[in-house]
Amino acid sequence: MDFLRPATWAEALAAKAADPTAVPIQGGTDVMVEINFDVRRPPALLDLTAIGELGDWELTADGLLRVGAGVPYARIITELGDRLPGLAQASRTVGSPQIRNRGTVGGNLGAASPAGDAHPPLLACDAVIEAESAARGTRMIPATGFYLGVKRNALEPDELIRAVHLRPATGPQYFSKVGTRNAMVIAVCSFALALHPGERRLGAAVGSAAPTPLRARAAEEFAAREFDWSGATALDPALLARFGELAAEAASPIDDVRGTAAYRRHAIAVLARRTLTWAWNDYRGKAAA
Repeated sequence: MDFLRPATWAEALAAKAADPTAVPIQGGTDVMVEINFDVRRPPALLDLTAIGELGDWELTADGLLRVGAGVPYARIITELGDRLPGLAQASRTVGSPQIRNRGTVGGNLGAASPAGDAHPPLLACDAVIEAESAARGTRMIPATGFYLGVKRNALEPDELIRAVHLRPATGPQYFSKVGTRNAMVIAVCSFALALHPGERRLGAAVGSAAPTPLRARAAEEFAAREFDWSGATALDPALLARFGELAAEAASPIDDVRGTAAYRRHAIAVLARRTLTWAWNDYRGKAAA
């Protein structure tokens, strides 16, 4: 196995172009596990840890947060928790402190596991992935078009993820997941919610309950149409229940060692009602202040 360690982003793109089979590695929290258990044996590893710019984030001129692919979960929690609360909540559920210090959202996107904790908040918040190749330059990929199948994403063989673009939260955001224990666990299923009160809509996304993470479109459309976006009233229990049902209907889960399809559908409905209740109570509180 070759080990490539470029010092600059340009060198990384050139190395990926020269050997598209080279697997990028930053924190190594997914790739090294697969190698250690002999699940995967790539011909080359492309180590990106020397490229400092991947560990930076900034507020762009158009008001978006551009988060480098190498920013670890721990820094998302401490530095961006107020502006990206849904992603920060998901980051807190990732592994152990050691994993959160090394693992990155860029790595989560590259692995494209349906159970990745970062995916539902990225979808709910309308994230856009910045990818680049030496031959074609930069390409912006909406998160809704990024996930193609189980551990398959929209990257071309010579492309690398450079950053993720998200708008700072304009309303409450929540993430919740169910696991077989309380910590350091792969999600049985997960759900993310982001309210956008100024636009009278919300983003809702399901994780670990389909071949890919996905938006709960019918639930989003129902909320935009039926909710009282003035924030003057509490949610009608019937509306809350219907929102949970539509969120569950978006999923296409399977039975596996972590849970049954039926349990996942039930749990998603519960998580959807729970996160929406938390978010709506926050929204009403601010509207009344």
